[in-house]
Amino acid sequence: MTPVPPHPSRSRRRRAGLAVLAALALVAPTPLVSAPRPAAAAVALQEVMFVGNNWDGTADVIRSRGDYAKLGRINVTPDRAARLREIYLNPVKLAFFLGIRQGPGEGHDQLIDDMYTTPDGTALVVSRPSFADVVSVDLATAAIRWRFPVSGYRADHMAISPDGTRVAVSASTSNTVHVLDIRTGAQLGSFGTGDKPHENIFTGDGRLWNMSIGEVNTALDAPWLDFTKGDRKITIADASTYQVVKVIDMRDRLDAAGRRDLSDAVRPAVFTPDGGKLYFQVSFFNGLIEYDVASDRITRVATLPKNPATSEDRTTWVNDSRHHGLSISPDGTRLCVAGTMDDYTTVMDRATLNPGPLVPASKPYWATVSGDGRDCVISESGADQVTAINFATGQKVTSVPVGDHPQRVRVGHLPVGWTPPAAG
Repeated sequence: MTPVPPHPSRSRRRRAGLAVLAALALVAPTPLVSAPRPAAAAVALQEVMFVGNNWDGTADVIRSRGDYAKLGRINVTPDRAARLREIYLNPVKLAFFLGIRQGPGEGHDQLIDDMYTTPDGTALVVSRPSFADVVSVDLATAAIRWRFPVSGYRADHMAISPDGTRVAVSASTSNTVHVLDIRTGAQLGSFGTGDKPHENIFTGDGRLWNMSIGEVNTALDAPWLDFTKGDRKITIADASTYQVVKVIDMRDRLDAAGRRDLSDAVRPAVFTPDGGKLYFQVSFFNGLIEYDVASDRITRVATLPKNPATSEDRTTWVNDSRHHGLSISPDGTRLCVAGTMDDYTTVMDRATLNPGPLVPASKPYWATVSGDGRDCVISESGADQVTAINFATGQKVTSVPVGDHPQRVRVGHLPVGWTPPAAG
């Protein structure tokens, strides 16, 4: 069959249409994009402190200096029903969940361990041990923006990068540190650690330090049973590539310093402002240790007073802690020590490592620095309050009631004029 040629008028219309499209291609971008929107005006932020109430599943917001007045409270477990349903339908998750309750939770669920705010102050990023995750909670609505389930069955201490864009979280049952984008929750990297990773610290030289504490939930606490506690070490990773660059076994350093009697489970730790010295607490010890980073050796050990009322039965000390909580003044001249099982806090002179007054405190569990650097702020988990102690005088400034079993205290930021979301 002979093909029928196109009608002349239809062919002319097609050629005209193609000409128009060609002309448009010369003047229009490809692909078309909408005009950029003007940048939103930066929201003014106020500095505050967040207090994580571990057994409540809430975070109290207080002023970061001065009177430390309470500004509000936010629920960090708005999805509790969904998480519990998920756990109770999985026998393995349920076993770990109940184990956390009876072990480190002292009969309670651990609902908030650590927290940091996003750079714009609109969300609080929280690690939740019993739920084995990290979530971002909107500070205006208390809704969850994103959730990251950690590997294994428990989330623990976190750290924030110097630029505020990343958080590192210890996944304590999988011996892993995850590094997440604080805005999106996307994993940027991870690395392996010793047994039961705990404290994390970003340092100014572009590294990320992790301290593993080993098994702390057994009653095998006699010194001769120390070998049952597992592989405890400091793992140092590059904070850009998340590749491990160094491992420090404090057992060797303690032995070289003549302190075979001390555990090598490194607990809370702080660096001096210049990064030259690391001070840390270890399991079962009422005191602290000074480590020189450059020479890679322990240079001093300070033993602090015992409370005569404290039992010497190690199995009664919470999670193998005798002292748990450490901060350093911004000028590096004072150390603030939480004597957890001895029920006191003291400010030490760093030059001499001599303690100041022993300030009574009920099971102090953490120590941080106020926004103006004047005070050490501790959480009194046994009294459900936070207490400020002046670095210069070593004396108590004030106490503020908070929720059930406060642990971590962190400085963060909120929009000026923030009001807490309605309780849900």
